[in-house]
Amino acid sequence: MHPFFLFSRRAPLITSVMMTLVLDLYGQTLGVYHNYTETTATLQTYATLYPDLLELGSLGHSVLGSEIWYARISDHLESEEDEPEVRYISTMHGDEPVGTELCLYFIDYLLGSYGTDPRITDLIDNTDITIVPLMNPDGRDAQVRWNAQHLDLNRTFPEGALVDIGNLLDGPPMDTSGRPPEVVHIMEWGAANRFTLSANFHTGALVVNYPYDNDNLGSVHSPTPDDALFIHLAETYSSHNGPMWNSPWFHHGITNGADWYAIDGGMQDWSYRYLGDNHVTIELSDIKWPSEGSLPSLWDNNRESMLSYLESVHMGIRGIMTDATTGLPLEGTVRVAGNEQAVFSDPDVGDYHRMLLPGTYDLTFTALGYEPVTIYDVVVTSGAATRIDIQLESIPVYLEADFDEDGDVDGSDFLTWQCGFGLQAGGLHCDGDADADTDVDRADFLLWQSQFGSFEESQILGPPIPEPASGILLLAHLAVFLVRGRFSVHGPIIV
Repeated sequence: MHPFFLFSRRAPLITSVMMTLVLDLYGQTLGVYHNYTETTATLQTYATLYPDLLELGSLGHSVLGSEIWYARISDHLESEEDEPEVRYISTMHGDEPVGTELCLYFIDYLLGSYGTDPRITDLIDNTDITIVPLMNPDGRDAQVRWNAQHLDLNRTFPEGALVDIGNLLDGPPMDTSGRPPEVVHIMEWGAANRFTLSANFHTGALVVNYPYDNDNLGSVHSPTPDDALFIHLAETYSSHNGPMWNSPWFHHGITNGADWYAIDGGMQDWSYRYLGDNHVTIELSDIKWPSEGSLPSLWDNNRESMLSYLESVHMGIRGIMTDATTGLPLEGTVRVAGNEQAVFSDPDVGDYHRMLLPGTYDLTFTALGYEPVTIYDVVVTSGAATRIDIQLESIPVYLEADFDEDGDVDGSDFLTWQCGFGLQAGGLHCDGDADADTDVDRADFLLWQSQFGSFEESQILGPPIPEPASGILLLAHLAVFLVRGRFSVHGPIIV
């Protein structure tokens, strides 16, 4: 995961007591606004000072060539673990810079408290945290909302309200065509990982906005299948921010996105629909660009909110999906009865994390080529996630040897198979050029296969299908077919 350019420089760790002094020596300070160059220098400083806790990398470049930095914080940066992945993303609108500063504060807080504060240590030890402080560096340096193409990055994600955009494992492939590079990078990064919980930061209001922003109903309340969960998550954030919780405009400082105003192409809806990621939009200040002197108080108002929100990822049901025979991790889907929203296991480890409120649930686990499994009456409490590890059995695949479909498996089937591949036997020769392209090759075999309702190329495993010159090898395989009548294997067919 995170297959992107990395910045890494080994250096001795430094204590949190010395952190402010060292940052000052590097020319970096918190509580002031950072442009792109200053943000870059600050992140590189943290990567140097905390090489065992922070991985600094780039998701790609902006229109004008600036890096879109991410800072990943984990106790085991070198490996994938059975942990939920969470992320904060900020300043996709360049004239809303407060989130960048709160992200830098938060990075400093986590790194400086690890090993001394049990709560922070536990969070980092059990959660994979990634922070993108500045998604729109070109807009930030120009102090405008848009990117350098004059596009609103929060209106250019695929919109799933009217069109089926599918999800990670089902439906149409991810569509990045014609989108600004900053959006493409975020989309590709999201699809390469399995984020369970996310938020993106804005200013111009003081509220937590949760999906849907658009469900083709207009500017009215448009709930997701996880509406109650999203209300809980939004209030988890707002309840620790006094000014937000006591908003005169939004009850408890939260709102359904479309109920506030509907938009097309928003990041949070795409993340939820396509990635299965519980994603909200957090507006940090009624003033879009508040004075620099207000940054410390904004951090004070949001510190506990930012921490509590990420901690909530550990609620619900979690586990690992594996192959029952090999024990290898599986990429699959987890669905809750009565809720159409899918979440997905991580193919690297097989871990899944389904956030749920306390209750009793039935869950169905599926993976391509495996028998689905349903587990009933799983109890979720208000504490740590309930663990359900699941092993799936591969589906047996049968290839019938009655190729001429006359009801018998006999010599004529043997000849039919041969003819399909242009082989000679008993004085008989058949033209195997099924697609009439003058070559007898794998494409002809697959076309011929389809006539018998057989299997696609993606389901064939092992050596390449032999060409006519390799007919002896094919005959040896066919002898097994004729003796047994049909060939049953677990998993893909080998011919």
